[in-house]
Amino acid sequence: MFNFFKKNKSNIQEEWNAKGEQYATAINKMVEFGKKNGWDNWKGKEPQDNRNHLANEILNLLRTANLNQKTDLFRESFPPAHAPLIPFLEKQGQSIEMLHFIDKQKIVFLTGTSYQKRKAYILDNEKLLELEDNITAIGKSKRGNIFAIAVPGKISTYNGWESTLIAEFMLNETAELGITELIPFNDGRKILLVTSEGIYLIDKDAEKLIHPLNESNDKDWSPNIDMENATLSNDNTFIVAGDQCYDHAIMDAEGNTLGNIGPQSSYPHFCLFSHDDAQLITNSCHFYNGITIGVDTVKLKGVNIEPYTESDQYNVIDDNMRVYVGVAIDDYYILGDAYGYIKAFDKNGKKRWQHFLGSTISGITASDDGHTLWVASCSGMIHKLLLGKGHRDKHTIGDGNHYEEFRLLIWKEESQPLKW
Repeated sequence: MFNFFKKNKSNIQEEWNAKGEQYATAINKMVEFGKKNGWDNWKGKEPQDNRNHLANEILNLLRTANLNQKTDLFRESFPPAHAPLIPFLEKQGQSIEMLHFIDKQKIVFLTGTSYQKRKAYILDNEKLLELEDNITAIGKSKRGNIFAIAVPGKISTYNGWESTLIAEFMLNETAELGITELIPFNDGRKILLVTSEGIYLIDKDAEKLIHPLNESNDKDWSPNIDMENATLSNDNTFIVAGDQCYDHAIMDAEGNTLGNIGPQSSYPHFCLFSHDDAQLITNSCHFYNGITIGVDTVKLKGVNIEPYTESDQYNVIDDNMRVYVGVAIDDYYILGDAYGYIKAFDKNGKKRWQHFLGSTISGITASDDGHTLWVASCSGMIHKLLLGKGHRDKHTIGDGNHYEEFRLLIWKEESQPLKW
C-alpha cells in the first residue's frame, strides 16, 4: 500500500483484487469452454463482477493517486475494471474518435461525435495536450503520413503532423455537415468526407456526392443516411462506401461505381482493406451482432454480391461482431465491436485472439511497427496496449496476452483526465 492511503484501505484492496481475479478467471474459463465446445453446451451461469459497492471509493483513490503522481503504484495495487464503473460511465463517459498515430509514442484524437462540440488532443506518451478549439475533425492518409484537419468551412492537408501545408479546401455544400470520418488521399490533393448527409469526394474543384446516389431521380430524395461508413484502399485505387440502407459500393478513385457488396447480416456498417490491399472486408450488423466477409481485391471490378446469399466470391471472416472500427497490421486485422472487445483475425477468418476493454469501441490506431495499439471507447477511455508482451495482472479478460501500459479516463465533469 502507498503512504497516503493508510486508513483501512487494505481491506478494500484485498476485496477489489480477490473479486476481480475471480471474475476475470471465471469469464476466461467460460469463453474458453464456448470456443472449444460451442455456446449451446454451456450450462453454467454467467459470472458476475460484484464490486459495484467499491467503485466510488476506488475512483476517489484514483483521483488522489493522480494528484500525488502515484498512478503506477495505484495501478499495481488496484488493477482496472469495467463493470463496476458502468454507473459512472453512463453519466460521465463520452465517445473518443479519430485516433491517428503520429510517430514514436504520440497519437492525435478527438472527443465527441459528429453532432457534438468536439475537442482535439495530442497524447504524447502519458502527456495530454489540448489542441485548438475550432478543430472539428482530423484524418490521416492510408500511406505517407498525410494529415487532414477540418475547421469550420475548411479542410487543410499537411505532409506530416505540424509540417508542410499541401492544400486547402474551402467548403460550400458540405461546410455545415458534421464529419463522421475524414480520409485524405495519399498525395493530400483529395479528401474522402463521410457524413450523415452523404459521402463526398472533395478536390480543389468540387464537392462531389458519391454515396448514396439518386439513381431514380426522385425529386423528394435526400442523401441523409445512418451508419455511414467508407474507406480507401491503401494505394487509393478503390473507394468503398456504405450505410444502413445502401449496399457497400465499390468505386474507383474518381467515385465511379465499379460494383456492389450486399450485407450478409442486416445493415452495412464497416469496411477496411488489408495492409497489403489484397483483401477488402465489409461488416454488416443486426443489433449488437454482425457478419464480416472478405473479398479478394482482384475481384472488386464488376463485383456483385447479393445480400444474404452464400457465395464463393467471399469468405467469412467473423460471424458475430458488429464492427465499429478496425486497423490492418501485417497479415491480420484488429476489429473493435459493440460489446467492448477487440479481436484479431487473419484473412482466412482464423481468430488469433480477443481482448476485452468494455463499452462500444469507437477508435483505434497502431504504431508503424505494429507493436503498440491505442484503443478508445464510448466509456471516455483510451487504452494503450503493448501487443504480445504478456498480461500485466490477473484481472485481464481475453486470450491476447497483451500488456496494458495505462488507460486514460477523459470524462465529462472531471476536473482533469485520470491515468489508471
